[in-house]
Amino acid sequence: MRTIFCVTTLLLSAGSAFATGGIWCSAEDAAVKFQVEAGVTRGMGGPTFNFRGDLEILGRTVGDDLRKTVFEDSNLTQYWLDGKELRLLVYREHEVANTYSSVELTIVTKSSEEGTYDGRYSLAIYEGTADTGGDGMPAALTGKVSCGAE
Repeated sequence: MRTIFCVTTLLLSAGSAFATGGIWCSAEDAAVKFQVEAGVTRGMGGPTFNFRGDLEILGRTVGDDLRKTVFEDSNLTQYWLDGKELRLLVYREHEVANTYSSVELTIVTKSSEEGTYDGRYSLAIYEGTADTGGDGMPAALTGKVSCGAE
């Protein structure tokens, strides 16, 4: 009986492993270098898991807290994936010594062939301080991005 239970559990867990895939995007140019990736389940709305990434701003003078940003699950605020498009919205806030800042990375791509997506990214950089209420216009960087999905 124990053997049947173990074999059944193993087969069920193997079946769920086949029900997942992944997405990933990267870009490297004079302005930024970044890569992001996540697991994606199939069915049930296709939620993501284990989202992570890193971003380095190269083409603009920014504070040290923004120069290199690490992304986690909570930073992927929106995503869309179908056979035609892959879109991601990634947002991260920073607070250091009464300075509030954030980065917002938007990725919009179209499928160029099965599992490959090419498009553009835009990065909005917000810098301000608590004392001045600095809600000035964000700096914006744009460029090409390559993504994949399986």
